[in-house]
Amino acid sequence: MNTIELKDRKKKVIASNRKARHDFEIIQTIESGIVLQGTEVKSLRAGKCSFQDAYAAFPDKNNYELFLYNFHISQYEHGNRNNHEPKRPRKLLLNKREAIKLCSSVQEKGLTLIPLSIYFSGPFVKLELALVRAKKKFDKREDLKKREATREINKKLRI
Repeated sequence: MNTIELKDRKKKVIASNRKARHDFEIIQTIESGIVLQGTEVKSLRAGKCSFQDAYAAFPDKNNYELFLYNFHISQYEHGNRNNHEPKRPRKLLLNKREAIKLCSSVQEKGLTLIPLSIYFSGPFVKLELALVRAKKKFDKREDLKKREATREINKKLRI
């Protein structure tokens, strides 16, 4: 597959984690693949997923396999007894170099990995992960004040 084909692939956002940008300071974002079952993909096509309390972690410090926890994908309505479990841990697909870099930053600097959005990139399901640091309450208030100030300035400039 050419790199040109990768750039031309259409992105269709399934869901995004808007609360994450409010609660966390985003340091870096990474795109990763995700291992899914067939009924999970069908549920995602219907848009039935939730990011509430979802995070990514390395279960074993010596092994660089990254898993997504507490990400809820509703069961497929027309599925049979082989339907998936809604909150099962899902393996994320990363380059080994990226995984090593993320693992070291999570362990040493006390950062967290959270999902920002999930989308279809052509036929594939991709997950946008963010390396984040939690914001304090006063940081959230400061951001809110800045946003309101810029809104007022833009409003006065339009009039």
